Amino acid sequence: MQARILDRDSVRTTSDLAEIKAAIAGKQTLWIELERQDAAADAVLAELKIHPLTVEDIWATRTFPKLDDYDNYVYAIIHGVAHATHDRCEAVELDILLGDTWVITHDPAKYVVADIGDELARSPRLMQKGAAWIAHAVLDHAVDKYLPVVDELDGELEKLETDVLRYAGTPRGGEVLRRILKFKRLLQELRRMAVHQREILLKLGRGEIEEVPHDAIPFFRDVYDHFLRINDLVESYRDLVTSALEAYLSVQSNRMNEIMKTLTLIATVMLPITFIAGVYGMNFKHMPELDWTYGYPMALGLMVAIVIGSLIWFRHKGWIGNREMDVPEDIEDPPPAKPGED
Repeated sequence: MQARILDRDSVRTTSDLAEIKAAIAGKQTLWIELERQDAAADAVLAELKIHPLTVEDIWATRTFPKLDDYDNYVYAIIHGVAHATHDRCEAVELDILLGDTWVITHDPAKYVVADIGDELARSPRLMQKGAAWIAHAVLDHAVDKYLPVVDELDGELEKLETDVLRYAGTPRGGEVLRRILKFKRLLQELRRMAVHQREILLKLGRGEIEEVPHDAIPFFRDVYDHFLRINDLVESYRDLVTSALEAYLSVQSNRMNEIMKTLTLIATVMLPITFIAGVYGMNFKHMPELDWTYGYPMALGLMVAIVIGSLIWFRHKGWIGNREMDVPEDIEDPPPAKPGED
């Protein structure tokens, strides 16, 4: 456990339980960072009259964010994202307790408290504003850390869309399909977590919490606005993953149609020559061509002519051998129309 206490124009850092209790009794502004559950941490929580259910939640791991408003403090659980790929999301839990003159945080992964501690080491102005501004800084840093993760997901999604067009309907298509489904499940998990967290930030930004002073409400609302934009990005990624799944199924279906088309053309070419071979393989005694000297080469020539004619006809209809139009990559936009020209 480590506490930062505002002492006039400076911030004093201490782990001494007696100093922390003296600061609490003297109504000094202080920020307590809980590291692990021990006798000193339990003593501080008891000194601040923290509810036993809150104490239980602090040391436990909770899946969803929550906000509890008690008589002398407000307790919030929020989640940050340290890293995310197409199949895994590394969520970080932050516990924040905000009172009139104190704030308690539990950040075992050191997700944001190290950055805020460095900021206080440079200047005590943040603590001079009040405990609510420390809580705002924790929320603000946690939300800001979402952006790099969202950018990582953006790059993963672009690669996934490219792989859909390249490998759908091929032996590697199954791997791409599994990635799409894992990506979709990941975004669903992020969305479920973001919906609850958005409501928490909205309550803090609407001035419904007494521990948040009036002059800090616009800043809490700004954190909510930032998170709302991140939530919109996650929603757009969900739509893009759904579109990628639809594109995968469409490309796979198109390639299957191409295979069926090829097999159908082969069967169409083979049908007439199979008919000719079947007719002259019946071995009737009075078939005139059986005694003809040039009957065998004539039958083979007729088969070759039918194959060549069929292929020429297929090409003429555009069923085989059709080429895609070459489109230049550096197409320039047309010049703007002059006034008076349509």
